[in-house]
Amino acid sequence: MSGRFLEDYREGEVIVTKPYTLRRQDLIDFARMYDAQAMHIDEAYAASHGPFRDVIASGFQTLAIAFKLFVEEGVFEGDVALGGPGMDETRWLTPVYPDDTLTNHVTILEARRSRSKPDRGILLQSHDLKNQSGDSVLTSRIASMIRCREIPV
Repeated sequence: MSGRFLEDYREGEVIVTKPYTLRRQDLIDFARMYDAQAMHIDEAYAASHGPFRDVIASGFQTLAIAFKLFVEEGVFEGDVALGGPGMDETRWLTPVYPDDTLTNHVTILEARRSRSKPDRGILLQSHDLKNQSGDSVLTSRIASMIRCREIPV
């Protein structure tokens, strides 16, 4: 899939990404750098005292993986992506364990041209990151600014 302009999206469209397996060492390395809580980095603690009986991924890592998988679909290739004004309603629903395989199911909620900057618009997406059992591990609504193919004169 090549980069997509705002006009290329349809409300209700679902994009299912390729799967990604989160390896134990990648999970721990990310947490050491960005979320160094014992439940994410200390395997002995997690096994004996942690609430999940193993290390789990940082929620911030799962959010980054969800967006990585969407971007790897090629939708933002070239110069179509212009940043993003924010995200809402991010929820961590199920722990992500080492060697879980994650797939992002992205639903296009809205593709709306900007009134003040007609060369771009807002693409509102609903992300639902699922593990190999089909359980939702993360949901979030993310807004991206996307270049329009046609600019009204």
